[in-house]
Amino acid sequence: MGSTLFEKIWRDHQIREVADSEYLLHIDRNFLHEISGAVSLKAIDEAKRPVRNPNLTFATIDHLVDTEPGRGMTSKIPGGIDFMRELSARVGPHSIRFFDLDSPDQGIVHVIAAELGLVLPGTTFVCGDSHTCTVGGLGAFGWGIGSTDSEHVLVTQTLLQSRPRTMFVKFDGTLPSGVFAKDMILALIGRHSASGGSGCALEFGGPAVRQLTVEGRLTLCNMAVEFGARTGIVAPDDVTYAYLFERPFAPSGHNWDAAVAYWRSLPSDPDAVFDAQLAIDVSRLAPQVTWGTSPEHVIGVDGNVPNPAFIQETVSRRSAEQALAYSGLSPGQPILGLPIQAAFIGSCTNARIEDLRLAARWLQGRKIARGVQAICTPGSTAIKRAAEAEGLHRIFLDAGFEWRESGCSFCMSGGAGGEAFAPGARVITSTNRNFVGRQGPGVRSHLASPATVAASAVMGRITDVRAVGAH
Repeated sequence: MGSTLFEKIWRDHQIREVADSEYLLHIDRNFLHEISGAVSLKAIDEAKRPVRNPNLTFATIDHLVDTEPGRGMTSKIPGGIDFMRELSARVGPHSIRFFDLDSPDQGIVHVIAAELGLVLPGTTFVCGDSHTCTVGGLGAFGWGIGSTDSEHVLVTQTLLQSRPRTMFVKFDGTLPSGVFAKDMILALIGRHSASGGSGCALEFGGPAVRQLTVEGRLTLCNMAVEFGARTGIVAPDDVTYAYLFERPFAPSGHNWDAAVAYWRSLPSDPDAVFDAQLAIDVSRLAPQVTWGTSPEHVIGVDGNVPNPAFIQETVSRRSAEQALAYSGLSPGQPILGLPIQAAFIGSCTNARIEDLRLAARWLQGRKIARGVQAICTPGSTAIKRAAEAEGLHRIFLDAGFEWRESGCSFCMSGGAGGEAFAPGARVITSTNRNFVGRQGPGVRSHLASPATVAASAVMGRITDVRAVGAH
């Protein structure tokens, strides 16, 4: 019997079995940000423990920093500046590569890990952030860890892990116009619930996945955790290799040839057996928009808000009822045409150069609706620089968007007392979570693709991009 992609990565990194179903794994890359990094480095410093292999650990500032133009080391989040200063002070003595705010490579962890070539097919990759699974878009096994596990990795370059079940998610067909990777993953979560992949290592495959760019694959894997999964992975192929070629930290010369030869051995064998399988045909998929307070509360933009009374499972029904109350919506209400007060393009889900280009196609030559606050936060300083070289920033600014610095920004800081939208605002957003208060007190967040966000900002209401011409 053949092996799955995940099984091959696990086998190549397994050091030994410690207990029943508990294994010690080698960790190829450990990434720190100002929350996880400050806490874990402080702990090992106080214990007088060294970092075992500083060359395999990297750090950046992204979660707590303000993103207003011309920002310095400032944060609206209580204690945020202290975390940033703590990380800055502690990385140097350990010789950890640090992408500080003045670095041209600074950005959101899961964005810069890919664009710098720090994450490679077949590697293990950890960070103190639940969306570390994003890097699976390059064929890596990435997952989020807590501060205690981060300390263990820093000191030993290993981690004790239970082996997850495997699941293959096949996306058949060809994506229709106006439908993107974000819509694919939202449709999966909506169809099979936010716990549908509980604890599994997902492999995304099928014709629709093969047609995606690396950026699209990263988006797909980013929200594997919103499906309850441990991680999400896409098998590497020629698209992957072309993306990684000549990235700053990618192999080069003879090492590149050897790496590609290994990467080509990684895809799941034809006779590999998964513990579970799911399939979705995307041929008639509509752009997706969430209506409630979980990514599973999602419908096609041309659909109607469901009636909780028809949900048999008690917990899900109560969750839907509470979500409707928070969102200020009624059963049977169309999501299309719902007025919005704000729009946001950013986060580790959808703030790459491809996402900004996509949104610009719907913004060029247009103005956002009166009364709508619209903000774009590029996923990295390099992406911001590339977008400005292409003139994309002028399209956003001319349309009425705020053009900001790189950082997590409104994806998470609103719930922590940082950058936030007006209390009670209804926001169309390219982020990954629509939890209660995620983008500010009482803020109702509707997840969607960057194209849907841009078109909705122009119209001032949730809009079907298929009905609005792109430039």
